[in-house]
Amino acid sequence: MVQSLQEVVDECRSLFTKQFGNDPVIVVKAPGRVNIIGEHTDYNDGFVFPMAIPLYTVMVGKPNGTSTIQLVTAAQMGEVQTLGFEAPSASARLTPGSPKWANYVKGVIEHFPADSIPGFDAAIVTTVPLGGGLSSSASLEVATATFLEALTGNNLPPTDKALLCQKSEHTFADMPCGIMDQFISCMGKEDSALLIDCRSLETKLVNLSSAKPDGGDEVTFLVVNSNVKHQLTGSEYPQRRSDCFEAAKILGVKSLRDANMSLLRENRDRMTDRVYQRALHVVSEIERCSKATDAIVDGDLELFGRLMYQSHVSLRDLYAVSCPELDELVDISMKCKGVYGSRMTGGGFGGCIVALVKSSEADNVIEAINQKYSKKATSYVFKAVEGATIISK
Repeated sequence: MVQSLQEVVDECRSLFTKQFGNDPVIVVKAPGRVNIIGEHTDYNDGFVFPMAIPLYTVMVGKPNGTSTIQLVTAAQMGEVQTLGFEAPSASARLTPGSPKWANYVKGVIEHFPADSIPGFDAAIVTTVPLGGGLSSSASLEVATATFLEALTGNNLPPTDKALLCQKSEHTFADMPCGIMDQFISCMGKEDSALLIDCRSLETKLVNLSSAKPDGGDEVTFLVVNSNVKHQLTGSEYPQRRSDCFEAAKILGVKSLRDANMSLLRENRDRMTDRVYQRALHVVSEIERCSKATDAIVDGDLELFGRLMYQSHVSLRDLYAVSCPELDELVDISMKCKGVYGSRMTGGGFGGCIVALVKSSEADNVIEAINQKYSKKATSYVFKAVEGATIISK
C-alpha cells in the first residue's frame, strides 16, 4: 500500500521533531515520475513523455540561526542517517563526498542562486523507490530546490529550477542525465502527461483522463517494480551517450534528433554494429514518442500500446538496457487481458515496467504478475499528479 502524501508529511515531521526537538516551519514535496514512452532520447535532443506519480520526497525544516546545515533522513529500510556541514560561502564552497545520497542535496545548495544560504535543520523522507527507475534522485533534488525557495524567498521559474537540479546532478553526482526527470518533477499536472522537447525545452500538457477505449472503460498506468535495483553512474550510461554522440558526428548532424532512418541506413557501413544499434533505437524512439502522443490525443489506445511494446523491444535488443526480470514482466503483462502495451521504463538494468491497462483489469494483471514472476514484484496503479510545491512555510 502506497503511503498518502499526508502520511509521508506526518512521518517527516515526526522525524524532524525527534531529531531536532522542535517543529518544522517549511514543508515541501516533489514527486517521482514514470516515463510513458521516449527512453534515452532526452540527451539526444529528442522527445520524452513522462507523468508525475504519487510517490514523493518530502523535506521539512526551519532555519537554525547558524551557518551549519543539519540533515536527517529515514532510509527506506528504517535506518536513520544524519549529516552536518557548513553552508557554502564565497571562501568555502561545497564539494561532493560521502554519503552519496547527500550529494544530490549538496549540489542543489551549492548552485542555488541566492546571496547566501542560511544554516538550517531539515528532515527528508521519500517513498520513491531507490534504484527503481522512478527518479528518486530528481525528486530529492527538486524537493531540495523547493525547500530553498521557501527558505530564501527566491522563487525560481520552473524551467530554471529544473535546469539547476540537472546541473547539480551533473556536477555533484557525476551523472550526465538529461532534463526529463527534473522537468516533470517540477511541472507535473494532475491527470496529464508532459510532452517535453528536450532541445527547445518547450512542453505540452496532454490530458490522459480523456483517453478511453471503446465502451468508455477507463484506463490506467500500471507500474511494476522488478525490485532489481539499477545503477546508472557506472560505465553503461556514459558509454551509450558517447555512442550516440559518435553516431551524430558520423551523420554530420548536431544530434540524433536531426537524423532519420534514411540517413542512418545510408551511413550504416561507417559505424560499428554497436553504434549503429544505439542510433537506430534513438531515431526510432523519437518517432515513436511523437506518434504515441498523437495516439493518446486521438484516443487510439491500440496504436499507443503497440508503440509501447515496440519501445521495449528496441530498448532490449538495440540499446541493450533491459534485463531478464524486466523482459519477464513485460512478457507476463502483455499476455494479460486488458493490457494495451507494456515496456521497461527509466534508464534500465533493472527498475520498473509501465503498462497501459484497462482499469477494470488492473487487479487481474497484478495477480498474474504475483503468480508468474520469478521474483517478488511491487505493483502500483497510478494517476498523474501535480509537481513540486511548497506545502507550508
